[in-house]
Amino acid sequence: MNAIPEGENGVPVRLEGKYVAMFVCWLLGNGCLFSWNSMLTIQDYYVYLFPRYHPTRVLTLVYQPFALGTIVILTYREAKINTRARNLFGYSLFFISSLLLIIIDLATSGGGGIGTYIGICIISGAFGVADAHVQGGMVGDLSFMCPEFIQSFLAGLAASGALTSALRLITKAAFENSKDGLQKGAMMFFGISTFFELLCVLLYAYIFPKLPIVKYYRTKAASEGSTTVSADLAAGGLQAQLNKDEEDPKHQERLSNTQLFRQNIDYALDMFLIYVLTLSIFPGFLSEDTGSHGLGSWYALVLISMYNVFDLIGRYIPLIKSLKITSRKCLTVSILSRFLLIPAFYFTAKYGDQGWMIMLTSFLGLSNGYLTVCVLTEAPKGYKGPEQNALGNLLVLCLLIGIFAGVTLDWLWLIGKGW
Repeated sequence: MNAIPEGENGVPVRLEGKYVAMFVCWLLGNGCLFSWNSMLTIQDYYVYLFPRYHPTRVLTLVYQPFALGTIVILTYREAKINTRARNLFGYSLFFISSLLLIIIDLATSGGGGIGTYIGICIISGAFGVADAHVQGGMVGDLSFMCPEFIQSFLAGLAASGALTSALRLITKAAFENSKDGLQKGAMMFFGISTFFELLCVLLYAYIFPKLPIVKYYRTKAASEGSTTVSADLAAGGLQAQLNKDEEDPKHQERLSNTQLFRQNIDYALDMFLIYVLTLSIFPGFLSEDTGSHGLGSWYALVLISMYNVFDLIGRYIPLIKSLKITSRKCLTVSILSRFLLIPAFYFTAKYGDQGWMIMLTSFLGLSNGYLTVCVLTEAPKGYKGPEQNALGNLLVLCLLIGIFAGVTLDWLWLIGKGW
C-alpha cells in the first residue's frame, strides 16, 4: 500500500486544511439559512406592517413549495448537475434576494399594503429556490468527505438561527417597540444578511475548492465515477483525469437513486419524521399559540431563541462518540418517541406556565439538531462517492418534504381554530 504523500509541514496532504475546511463549512451552513432566519426572526415587524395576513405562517408556506419543487428536480438530475454552478447560483440568489428586501423597504418607506406584501412573498419563494440549490448541493458534496464536514455544515445551519435570535433580542432592546424602531432592526438584519451571503459566494468560489483536503476527497470521488465535481476540481487547479481502470464500465457503475432509496428507506423516513414534528410546532405555534405570559412581547422571541440555541448545541453532541447513536433501529425509535412532544406542547400551552414551555422548546431544538446530525453522518457510510452524493440529496429531499408537511399541519391547525 502506497504511503500518503506529506505536505510542507509533514502533515498528510489529504488532511491539510481540515480545520479550515470545517470552519468554512460552518460559515457556508450559516449562509444557507441566514437570510431566511432573518426574515423569520423579524416577524414582529411584518406582523406590525401586515397584521391581517399572518406573515409568520404565510411566508413559511410560500417558501416551502418553491424549496420542495426545486429539490425534487435537482435530486432527480443530481448526477448530471454541475455542483459548483448549483451552489454558486444558490448563494448568489440568497445575496440578491436579501438585497432586494432592503430596496423594497426603502422604496416603500416601510409601508404596508398588499403590493409590498406580494413582493416580500416572492422573495420568500426565491429563498426557497436558493435553499434547495445550496442545502442539497452542499450536503451531497460533503457526504463523500469526512463526517466532520457535514457536522460543521449542519451546525452552521443551526448557528444561523441562534445568531439571528441573539441579534433580534439585542435590536428589540436597543430600539423602541415602534414602527420606526422595528424598521431599524429589520434593516440591520437585512444589511448583515446581504453582506454574509456575499461572503459565502466568495468562500465557496475561491477558498473552499483550493483546500488540499477538499481536493483530495473530490479527486477520490472523481476516480469513483463522479462527474459532478469536475468544475470544482478545475477551480482548485486540478483536472479530473480518468486512468484506464477508471474508464472501465464496471468502475463507473453505481446504484440508482431508487436502489439507494430502498436501501436507506429507514433513514429517509427518519429525516421526514424529524422535521414534520419540528415544523408543526416551530415557529408558527410558538409565535402565535402560546397565550399571554409574564414576558409579554418578549415571550415568542425567547422561545424561538431557546429553540435555536439548543438546536445548535444538539448538533455538536454527536462529536462525542460515546453519545452518538449509530444503530439504525435506535435512531428510528428515538425519532418516533419525539412525537410524545405533541401532547406535551398542547397541554403545556393550555395549562402550563412559561417555564415548562421554555423547557419543552429547548428539548425540541436539542433533539432536532442531534438526530439530524446522527442520520446525515451515518447514512453515507459504505458507499462510493457518486452514491454518497446522491444519497445526501435524497435525504435533504426527505427533510424538505417533512418541513413542508409540518408547515401544512401547522396551517391546518390555524384554520381549525377559525383563522
